[in-house]
Amino acid sequence: MEKAQHVGMADIVFVKHPGKMVSLGLGSCIGLVIYDESVKVAAMAHIMLPESRGGKEDVKPGKFADTAVPTLIDMVIKAGAKKERLKAKMAGGSQMFNVPGSKSGFLAVGARNAEETEKHLKQNGVKLVASDTGGNRGRSVEFSTDDWILVVKTLGTGKQGI
Repeated sequence: MEKAQHVGMADIVFVKHPGKMVSLGLGSCIGLVIYDESVKVAAMAHIMLPESRGGKEDVKPGKFADTAVPTLIDMVIKAGAKKERLKAKMAGGSQMFNVPGSKSGFLAVGARNAEETEKHLKQNGVKLVASDTGGNRGRSVEFSTDDWILVVKTLGTGKQGI
């Protein structure tokens, strides 16, 4: 059994089969995996914020949805994946704190993270095949190239495979 590679905040990890990745403590953050089963490659990002807004170039591309999505796509394609075969799964995007005005707009970081991630997947022609986002509970995710299932562990409610 392979050891899981940890995907920390704003990190991106790439694996070839057999490979396993895990990202812990997803609150408003998104755990996104893009993969191609045919060539047995996958990459995961722990996305913290929706947009980079032309920020500093030294910022990790995994930090933002608008930079993480194309970076993951490039990584798997460089390893032999074909864009038309790419699939994505994601989890996270919770509303962790009940702040007045936070259900929508600027303070709804979790919802905005999920929306921007979906938008950039669609713009890049990557099919989102499974998603577990929203709510108000933290999650952790684990993805293995053995079965291509994203196991989502939700605080207080258990785990499920998507």
